[in-house]
Amino acid sequence: MYSLGIDVGSSSVKVALLDIKEGKCVCSATNPKSEAPIKAVQKGWAEQDPKSWWKYMVEGIKEMAAAGYDLSKVQSIGISYQMHGLVALDQKGEPVRDAIIWCDSRAVSIGAEALQAIGYDRCMEHLLNSPGNFTASKLAWVKRNEPDVYAKIWRFMLPGDYIAYRLTGEATTTATGMSEGILWDFVDRRRAHFVADYYGIESDKFCPVVQAIGEQGKVTAKVAAELGIPAGTPVSYRAGDQPNNAFSLDVLKPGEIAATGGTSGVVYGVTDVPKADPQSRVNTFLHVTASTDKPVLGVLLCINGTGIMNSWVHHNITPELSYPEMNDLAATAPVGCDGMLVMPFGNGAERVLANRSTGARLVGVDLVRHNKAHIVRAAQEGIAFSFRYGIDIMKQMGLKPDVIRAGKANMFLSPLFRSTLATLCDARIELFDTDGSLGAARGGALGAGIYKTTDEAFATLKKLDIIEPEKKWKQPLEEAYGHWAQEVSNALK
Repeated sequence: MYSLGIDVGSSSVKVALLDIKEGKCVCSATNPKSEAPIKAVQKGWAEQDPKSWWKYMVEGIKEMAAAGYDLSKVQSIGISYQMHGLVALDQKGEPVRDAIIWCDSRAVSIGAEALQAIGYDRCMEHLLNSPGNFTASKLAWVKRNEPDVYAKIWRFMLPGDYIAYRLTGEATTTATGMSEGILWDFVDRRRAHFVADYYGIESDKFCPVVQAIGEQGKVTAKVAAELGIPAGTPVSYRAGDQPNNAFSLDVLKPGEIAATGGTSGVVYGVTDVPKADPQSRVNTFLHVTASTDKPVLGVLLCINGTGIMNSWVHHNITPELSYPEMNDLAATAPVGCDGMLVMPFGNGAERVLANRSTGARLVGVDLVRHNKAHIVRAAQEGIAFSFRYGIDIMKQMGLKPDVIRAGKANMFLSPLFRSTLATLCDARIELFDTDGSLGAARGGALGAGIYKTTDEAFATLKKLDIIEPEKKWKQPLEEAYGHWAQEVSNALK
């Protein structure tokens, strides 16, 4: 008996089959095999065709079937997805335009206008955020700049809602998803009507709300015939990629912290205290385990330019090396890189910088002393510095990461990066054998009632490694971080 997990990222779509009884992944597939394209017609824009996500998902499922796995044994489906995107469908369920995805920054000014018009105090109290560059503001941009397109919209939704719609034929969303779009009122515990009214978003364009963990719809006969999954299989879990990453690491209780270092970098802390960052540099949303009588919240630090910075260095500085070879080369440079610093903020406006876009920067270069090894290490240290910068903000909100849990993937495959991060944050890092697709699969089985409790769902979660802070690195890293933080301050002036 299997649970199918679907993880819709901006770089790829990964599907995984979880053996529910054994609690282990038996098969997975990722498509496309190279990085999925992102359309950037103008600076700061980022769009993808929603139908491509479905195509990549289908390809992955068919690969698993071709490998001999019996998809008729799938009993539940869970979905994880890239947060804050905007998918808009017409009456026939067809996208009226490409999706405006998470790293698109075109709506920053619209969100700033809304904050001023609605009122700072009301936004901080009821939304725990500025309207910012989130889904509601992106939809408002479409209404303002593409009125003919807006007029065709039947339902707007998040990327994961779109996949659920294609599977079940039911256009729904979740309260957690509404909070990601800055359309949830944390005081009244319902849709934030005042945000929709300000933006002029009609109520009939909203999807009905279903629970994040629980049956949300059933696979249609048409989809079943296409995928080989039984008709009537419940879609029973849906979460944004970062709440889902925390869920996949069993980060469910207040005080627990999860991190990821893919294209973007994220630290996600669970709390039961509804508190906003005054500058909205970190954001508070409903956690996937929240319910009407149990307000569990997730505080999200998101840095757009992390793994993509490391990837840029790989492709442009050390194309002849593999990533493990890059890590080995970086280790030959000294801690602090003899004064070379990298600011990795080159992937659009950064929330942690109050929605400012400084661009990526390489500073302090000495043409006599510095070489490739310094650049590679400085990039990884700069990424870790950006995590520390945001975690310091989270600490002001009462979160203190003594332990950081992460999947052993992406940036956390680098021994240098994870030791640097552990040292900078004075926190133990625990690495686990899991990922977003497996977390979604566990969530699907839990939501379908196959797993009765979260303890049962995570009984087989395997810890792979523990990284403690490097005491001898502490002083040089703190000194380098101090110089780095000053460079960030200078860039923001």
